[in-house]
Amino acid sequence: MKNPTIAFLGNPNVGKTSLFNRITKLHQHVGNYPGITVEKRDGSVKANGKTYRIIDLPGTYTLFPTSMDEEIVYDVLADKENPAHPDLVVVVAEPNNIKRSIVLYQQARELGVPAIFVVNMIDEANAKGIDIDYHRLEAYLHTKVYTTDARNGKGIAQLINGFDERPGYFPGQFEIHDNHKAALEEAKKAFPLHTEYQTWQFIAQENVSFLTEEQQQTLADIRNRHQLSSNTLQQAEAIQRNAKIENDLKKIILQKDNQHLNKTNKIDKVLLHPVWGYIVFFFLLFLVFQLVFILSEPIMDWIDEHFSTLIDYAASILPEGPLSNLLTQGVLAGIGGIIIFVPQIAILFLLISLMEETGYMSRVVFLMDRWLRPYGLNGKSVIPLMSGVGCAVPAIMAARNIENTKERLVTMLVTPFMTCSARLPIYVVLISLVIPDETFLGFGLQGLILNLLYILGVVAALLSAAVLNKIIKNQHKSFLIFELPSYKSPDWRNVGMNMWEKTSGFLFGAGKIILAMAIILWVLGNFGPNDKFRNAETYVQQANPTLSEEELGEEIASFRLEHSFLGYMGMGIEPLVRPLGYDWKMGIGLISSFAAREVFVGTMATVYSLGEEVDPDDDEERETLLTRMRSEINRNTGQPSYNLASGVSLLLFYAFAMQCMSTIAIMKRETGSWKWTIIQTVMMTGLAYIVAFIAYQLLK
Repeated sequence: MKNPTIAFLGNPNVGKTSLFNRITKLHQHVGNYPGITVEKRDGSVKANGKTYRIIDLPGTYTLFPTSMDEEIVYDVLADKENPAHPDLVVVVAEPNNIKRSIVLYQQARELGVPAIFVVNMIDEANAKGIDIDYHRLEAYLHTKVYTTDARNGKGIAQLINGFDERPGYFPGQFEIHDNHKAALEEAKKAFPLHTEYQTWQFIAQENVSFLTEEQQQTLADIRNRHQLSSNTLQQAEAIQRNAKIENDLKKIILQKDNQHLNKTNKIDKVLLHPVWGYIVFFFLLFLVFQLVFILSEPIMDWIDEHFSTLIDYAASILPEGPLSNLLTQGVLAGIGGIIIFVPQIAILFLLISLMEETGYMSRVVFLMDRWLRPYGLNGKSVIPLMSGVGCAVPAIMAARNIENTKERLVTMLVTPFMTCSARLPIYVVLISLVIPDETFLGFGLQGLILNLLYILGVVAALLSAAVLNKIIKNQHKSFLIFELPSYKSPDWRNVGMNMWEKTSGFLFGAGKIILAMAIILWVLGNFGPNDKFRNAETYVQQANPTLSEEELGEEIASFRLEHSFLGYMGMGIEPLVRPLGYDWKMGIGLISSFAAREVFVGTMATVYSLGEEVDPDDDEERETLLTRMRSEINRNTGQPSYNLASGVSLLLFYAFAMQCMSTIAIMKRETGSWKWTIIQTVMMTGLAYIVAFIAYQLLK
């Protein structure tokens, strides 16, 4: 017997995902809907002697889609052949604005889908002076109304028990205007098996993805014959529904008189202030980047020390041979170069999640809209841009919520300039190597430099957007329609799960690439194409007969690496990267980091491990990654490979360069065009090379 499917439907910021997390707990996974990149949250819960499949639909205000996320919601509810089509819809509302949720509920019921209604965050009703007559509300909605608070679990058990509810007849609340009835009657003959409201939806939408081309043409002909436009029909429904619901709810929901500003309004007087709002925003950003360094440093030191000890211990107990070297010099060295940076990434996602959970991120969207419009963006572009701090791939996907085609394209093109978490390990290592651990105006200099790099990403994104805004033509004018939710204390379950999903995705997603790259690098570094590699000892002894035994061992290892397959690859691109201050080993890092930015650090750990002889039993020779990088000498300049000039050059290169293969792949998928993907890659990488070249030449 098929498990019942329960779909959670609701506006953004009503606590829908909090309910989903509370009910499914650890029995959930995040993927994509088939064939597209819209995120899909799927989970399960066992109750009443059966297992329920729970789907968390993307947040939406209406079943008339204006974005890909909203299109998914409509398709799941309206298409009975959709694999995610639910047996029951749970419409989630919050006390402050039940009206908008009732619009969704009515549309779902009139499509023919059974639904129950949930008022979440119920504890806020009393705090806001909202009095709800639930008996009248149930009679009005013709369904059971549940009350919950996802943060403390109140009402969750009762809601789960209600998953077997199947509300019966629902009288249509939407009355179609006489001017549109002739068109509707004509459409009903073409779609006799559908509900009247679903047929109306077909007329009122220019494109319904699950209908055939022939059916779409039939609907277009009906609209043309009756001189109807989709926008006009949708507006007519929205106006009528909202006016009727507003009037009906007067006897059901009472707002008590409140002479004082509520908590949200008081806070917004500061956070949305035309001056203080921006001061607070930039201060919070500054604080985030300081905390990334301050809180993570002791954890990083502990991981660095113990991981180095683990590698040395593994080398001491394993028998000498190629497999042992592969494990210690390849796999462990590469993975160790990533694990050490998990604390920064986890802390970064923790702080961003707190901003989202408390409702502050919505204020950022509102604040930034007026500043982003001159660059061809709108306030909603802030969400992809801020998401780009995590990873460019989901950030580019998040741009789907921007309705205007031009603004969506410009946002996708410039989002990779934002400093993603994969760049963070590179920044942290290079800053630690070339920036003194000192204070400036009472603040840590290293944290300030990290902050500047993030700001540089924002500036690059905005300036690029300004250029693209002049090039790309806009066909439609856009408006920002956005709801500011009430402030609330964070749901720590949501914060924890979001931090875990993002950090583990970074760790395990990168881990697969790192492991593969580490093995490939080890093989390329331990085998060579000619006699110089195979007989390195003979060549070195003949060239340097006076070397001590210790110096001879180091010289042989270095000579062998230089004449390995890996060495020849690095030297092949050295002429290209030498003007930027890099040697052939750093060139290898640039090549490998095209797979994923964070692989650069793991690659350097592997490359420098291959190039040295270390006695695992000698405590004095146990070297960490940073120590090895500090001691590395650039053979072209005779200076440390990582000095101020080359370090700044490398920082700037990674700040501007196109991020990785995954970013390129997602850009092609989201734009459906190689043209814009290639333009973006060439633009970013060319800019990175020029800026890095200028920086090195000025500082060397």
